[in-house]
Amino acid sequence: MSQYLIREIEAAPNIEVRYRTEVTGGGDGRLEQLSLRHRDTGETETAPADGLFVLIGAQPFTDWLPEAVRRDQWGFILTGPDLAERRTLQREPYLLETSTPGVFAAGDVRHGSVKRVASAVGDGSIAIRPVHDYLA
Repeated sequence: MSQYLIREIEAAPNIEVRYRTEVTGGGDGRLEQLSLRHRDTGETETAPADGLFVLIGAQPFTDWLPEAVRRDQWGFILTGPDLAERRTLQREPYLLETSTPGVFAAGDVRHGSVKRVASAVGDGSIAIRPVHDYLA
């Protein structure tokens, strides 16, 4: 998240940031309250809520991928022109293609992404073309 946004959120008296907290339930048909579970203690609580914003993508959680899918020092997946070394193929990697031919990455998990929903959706729609090119 951008530093200016962090400062704005911290200064807002009507916003409460909860870390290490899972949302386990909400309202019935509309958001009026949240059921919360604290990860560290397992303690649960119900809190009134008019809005909920979930921030994901700051940590890539890509450890489950095989080493053949190259990542940067923070674990974000390298794709297309961001791949430092060229593969032993007769071609350059397609846009959004990883270091493993035929495996593509889109959205926040990709190195160099701007970490915005609209951009992640755009990556997903853009990936369709290189996938078709690869399959052809």
